[in-house]
Amino acid sequence: MIVWLNGTHGAGKTTTSVLVQQLIPGSRVFDAEKVGETLMDITPGLPETDNFQHWPPWRQLVVETARRVLDYTGGTLVMPMTVLVEQYWREISTGLARHDIPVRHFVLHADEDTLRGRIEGEHPVPSPFRLKYLEPYAEAARTWLHAEAEVVDTTHLTPAQAALQIVLRATGGSSGPVLPRPEDGC
Repeated sequence: MIVWLNGTHGAGKTTTSVLVQQLIPGSRVFDAEKVGETLMDITPGLPETDNFQHWPPWRQLVVETARRVLDYTGGTLVMPMTVLVEQYWREISTGLARHDIPVRHFVLHADEDTLRGRIEGEHPVPSPFRLKYLEPYAEAARTWLHAEAEVVDTTHLTPAQAALQIVLRATGGSSGPVLPRPEDGC
C-alpha cells in the first residue's frame, strides 16, 4: 500500500511522513522528489521548466520506482509529495492502480494565513518557491484535490497528531501503531 501525503510546499509533509512511518510497522518513506532531483542532474538537461513534475518521465518513474520498491520490500510506502496538477495525479494514481497498488491519498491542509506563517517562520528568509505555490494549492483544493483525497486539517494539529490521524484512517486502527507519548501533543 502507499500512503501519499499531498499538500502545498511547507505544509509539513516530510515531517509528518517520518512520524507516519514510525507508526506503521514495515513501512518506508519514499520521497518522490529524489526522482525529480535525479532527472535534474541529467546533462545536457531536459527541457527548461520551473518544476520537474512537468517532465512526463518524472511521473512514470515515480510509479515504476514505487512499484519496484514494493515488489522488493513489501509493506507500505509513505510518500510525501506535492502534486497540484490534476492530470499529473491521474497519471500517477492510474499507473499505480494498473499494478494493483492501493493508495490512500491524504492532503495536509491549513488555511493560507497559517501556511504563510509556517513558511515565513522556517528560515531567516522565506522560501519564494514555497510561497509561490500557495495560490496554486488553493486553486487545486477548490477544484479537485480536496474531493480526491482525505483532508487532514493541520491548522491546530502538531505533526504527531496529524500522523496519528493518518495512520488510524489508513489502517482502520488495525496496524497496531505505537501509542504516542503525551509530550508529543497527542
